[in-house]
Amino acid sequence: MSTSPIKFRKAAVLASTLVLIAAVTGCHKKQPVVPPASIPAPAPVSAPTASITADPLAIDLGQSVVLNWRTQNATVVTIDGIGEVPVNGTQTVSPSSSTNFHLTAKGDGGTTEANVRVTVRVPVAPPAPVTEDAGSEAAFRQNVQDIFFDFDAYDIRPDAQSTIPTSAAYIKAHPGLRVLIGGFADERGSAEYNLALGENRANAARTALVNLGVAPGQLRVISFGKEKQFCTESNEACWQQNRRAQFTIDK
Repeated sequence: MSTSPIKFRKAAVLASTLVLIAAVTGCHKKQPVVPPASIPAPAPVSAPTASITADPLAIDLGQSVVLNWRTQNATVVTIDGIGEVPVNGTQTVSPSSSTNFHLTAKGDGGTTEANVRVTVRVPVAPPAPVTEDAGSEAAFRQNVQDIFFDFDAYDIRPDAQSTIPTSAAYIKAHPGLRVLIGGFADERGSAEYNLALGENRANAARTALVNLGVAPGQLRVISFGKEKQFCTESNEACWQQNRRAQFTIDK
C-alpha cells in the first residue's frame, strides 16, 4: 500500500517545524530579569514652629499691647479672638480683661501652638460709704438701756436680764451702729480697784449682748471706774446709780 503524497508532505512540514523550534529553544539562553529603576524616597516634611510675644505683658484697662508672632513651615496661622493672620506679623490690641492669646500654626508637617498671657489691671472702686441708719439718739436711748450692778459685783442681775434682749435686738437691727459700753463704779474703794471693777462690768454687758447675737465688732468697752459719777451724794441710792454699764452711740 503506497503512502499518499499529501500526507507525506504534511508529515515533513511538521517534522521541520519541530526541529526548528528545538533549535531556537536551545540557542537562546535565559536572560536575567532587570529590576525596575529604584524610586528615591520623598524628603521628610518639617513640622511647623511658632512663637508669640506681647509688649508689654501687663497694662491698665484702656491701654494697648503689641502682639508679635513668628512661624516656620506653616501655611495657616490663627489667633483666638483675632482670627486668621499672616504667618509672621504684629498687631496692636486693647483687651478689656486679662487674656491668653492662643496661636495655632498648621502646615503639611502638622500643627503647633503657642501662647502669651496679657494681664489687664482693672481699678477697684472704693467701697461705698456706710449710709445705713444707725437710729436716732432718742430711739437708741429708748431701746438700749443701761444696766446696774450690786456692790462690789459685776454679775448681770435679774432686772437686767429682761432689758438686755431688747438692747441686743435693736443693735442687731442696725448693723452700722457702733456702741460704746462704759463701766462705772461708786466712790468707795481705790481708783485702781474701781477701774478694774468698771472694766469687768462693761465686759459682762458686752458678753451678754454677744451671746444674744450682736456682732463683737459693733461693741467697744471702756472703764471709767469712779472718775465720772452720775450722783455725788454719799448714800446707797446715789451709789446704785453709779454702779452701772452705760450704753452710748460710739461716734
